[in-house]
Amino acid sequence: MEKSSEKNTSAFTHLSTLSQYIIPFGNYIFPILIWSSYKDKSEFIDHHGKQALNFQLSLLLYTLILALIAVPIFVTVFLQNLPIEAVFNDDDFVIRNFNLEGNIGLLSIGATAVVLFGLLKFVEFFLVIYASIKASNGELYKYPLTIPFIK
Repeated sequence: MEKSSEKNTSAFTHLSTLSQYIIPFGNYIFPILIWSSYKDKSEFIDHHGKQALNFQLSLLLYTLILALIAVPIFVTVFLQNLPIEAVFNDDDFVIRNFNLEGNIGLLSIGATAVVLFGLLKFVEFFLVIYASIKASNGELYKYPLTIPFIK
C-alpha cells in the first residue's frame, strides 16, 4: 500500500499537466520537475511520472501530425484563390474570386484533422483527471494510446 504522500504527489504530477492552459509548456515542465525529484524515492511516483510525461509527449506527436496535415491543406487552398476580392455593399459583404470547387476533398481532410485535434484536447482533459483520481486512490494507471518514450 502506497503512503498518502506518494498518492498525493502522483496525483499532483498528473494534474500539473493541466498547467498548459496557464503557462506555455507547463504540461512538460512541472511533471518533469516533480517526477525527477521523487522518482528515486518511490516506484509508485516513478510510474505515474513516466505515464504523465509519456502521455504528454504522445499528444505532442499526434498534434504535430495533425498540424502537418491541416496547415498545408488550408494554406494551399487559400493561396490557390488569391487574389481575393472583397466587396462591401450597403448591408452585404461579398467575397468574389474565391472558389472551393475541386478542393472540397482536401478541405474535408483538413477539417477532419482540426476536429480530431479538438477531440484530442477534450479527451486529454478528462484522462488527466481520471489518472489523477486513480493515483490518489493508490492504483497504477496507464493512459491509452500512449507511446512509451520514457521507460
